[in-house]
Amino acid sequence: MMENKKFVVLCTVSLTFLLSIASVSAFVEELDDTFKDTRMPDEIWLIQFYAPWCTFCKQLDPVWYEIGAELKSMGSPVNVGKVDATAHTNLAKEFRVGGYPAIKLLKDDLKYNYRGPRTKDGIMEFADRVSGPLYTLSPSLSPSLLCFRPVVRALPSQQLFQNVMSRHDVLFVYVGGPSDLKEKYISVAKELIVHTYFFSAARNILPKAVTLQEYPAVAVFKDGTYFLYDEQHDGDLASWINSERFLNYLQIDSYTLYEMGDTSKLVALAIVDERNPTEESIRYKTMVERVATEYKDLYSKEFQFGHMDGNEYINGLIMEELAMPSIIVLNVSNDGYFLPPNKVETKEQLVKFIDGVSKGRIKSQGGNGYYQCFIRIAFNTKTTVTNIFTNAPLLGAFLVVVFCGGGSALCYGLCMAWRSMRNTEDEEPITGERVEPKQLKGPEEDKKTEMKAKNPAEKKAD
Repeated sequence: MMENKKFVVLCTVSLTFLLSIASVSAFVEELDDTFKDTRMPDEIWLIQFYAPWCTFCKQLDPVWYEIGAELKSMGSPVNVGKVDATAHTNLAKEFRVGGYPAIKLLKDDLKYNYRGPRTKDGIMEFADRVSGPLYTLSPSLSPSLLCFRPVVRALPSQQLFQNVMSRHDVLFVYVGGPSDLKEKYISVAKELIVHTYFFSAARNILPKAVTLQEYPAVAVFKDGTYFLYDEQHDGDLASWINSERFLNYLQIDSYTLYEMGDTSKLVALAIVDERNPTEESIRYKTMVERVATEYKDLYSKEFQFGHMDGNEYINGLIMEELAMPSIIVLNVSNDGYFLPPNKVETKEQLVKFIDGVSKGRIKSQGGNGYYQCFIRIAFNTKTTVTNIFTNAPLLGAFLVVVFCGGGSALCYGLCMAWRSMRNTEDEEPITGERVEPKQLKGPEEDKKTEMKAKNPAEKKAD
C-alpha cells in the first residue's frame, strides 16, 4: 500500500513537471527558413539561434522558455522564437550568426545583436529597451530618418522622469526642439539602443538641480549626477554616448570588458576573489570606488573604474599569475595593461598610480602584436593543459596518448611517402622509353679513350 502511494506521488510530480515544461515552452516558437515570408511587418521578434550539439545553448533553454512565458504574461509585443542554425542556414546567414547561442532582436527591418550575459534579467532588459514605444518624429526632420523610427521615449511629466531615474542606472535625455542635434541624437539612438536608454523631455520636466546654459542639449544622468555633451570638447556625439553609457564604478566581467573596447577609456580594476572575501579585498574595492567618486571630474573622461571577481581573465592577458587582491589598469582596445611599481595600500598611492598612467610616467606592457599574440596562445595552451592534468588526470593522459599516437602516425606517413619518392627516382627507365644509341667512334677516338683509361705507371712505361 505504501509503495503504491509513493508511486502515485512520483507519477503526479513527474506529470506536473512535464506539464509545466510544456506550458512554458508553448510561448517559444520554433522558426525555420520560411520565417522571412510569414512574418508580419510590424512584429517584433526575440530569436535565439542555436546548434543541437552546443552545451551553452542547452544551458540557456530553461532561461529562454521562462523569458517567453514572462513576456507573454506581461502583454509584451515581443514574440520569442528559436532557430536551429545548422538546419536553417539561410535564416542564420541573413542574421549573420557567427557563434552559438546568438541572440537577436528583429524590429521593423533592423536587427539588434545582444552581447550581454546570458541571464534572464539581462535579456529581458535588452528586449524591453529595444522594443520600447516608437518616437514620433517631427515632419521637419529628414525623410531618411523617418523610415528608421529609432526608439526614443518621451517623458511628458516630472513624475515620469523621476520614475525613469529610479529604474535605470544610466540614461540619456535630449532637451529642446527640432534641430540638427536632435537628428544626430535620433540617429545615434537607432545604433546604440541595444546598450542604453534614450529619452526626450521638455525643459520644464527636468529636476530643478539641472542647469542648462544653452538649448538644445543632450545630458547623461548617472552616479547621482549629470553630464552635458559639449561638441567642441567631446567631439562626435556617438563616441561620447558610447563612452558615457557605463556607470563610473561597477562590477566588470569579460562581457563588459568586451563592450568597453569601443569607449577608448582605460579600465582601472580591483582584482578580488568574491568567493573567498577578505578584509583586504573589501578595502581594495572600497579604495577604487572612492577614487572613482571623489576624483570623478578629474578622471571620468579617461578612466572607467570597477572590480573583477577572479584573476583568470587577467592571468591570460598578462601571462602570469596575478595575486589577489591587486590593482591593474587595462587598455582594452589593444590588450595592453599597467601594473603599479609598488604595492598599493592607500587611496593616495592609488591616485598617484592612476595619475602616472594618465601622464605617461608608467609605461604600458603587453599589447596585441604578433609576438605577444603568439606568447599569449602558448601561455593559454599551457594553462589549459595544466588544468586538465590537475582536475582530470586520466583525461589528460588519454589526450597525451591520442596526441602522441596521431603525431607518430603522421611522421610515419611522411617518412614512407619520402622513401617511396626516392625509390621512384632510382628506378630504371620503364620499357618503351627511348634509349639513345651509342655513337660509333673512329680509330683516333678509340686510341684517346684507351690512353685515358691507363694509369700513370703504364703511361710512364710506354
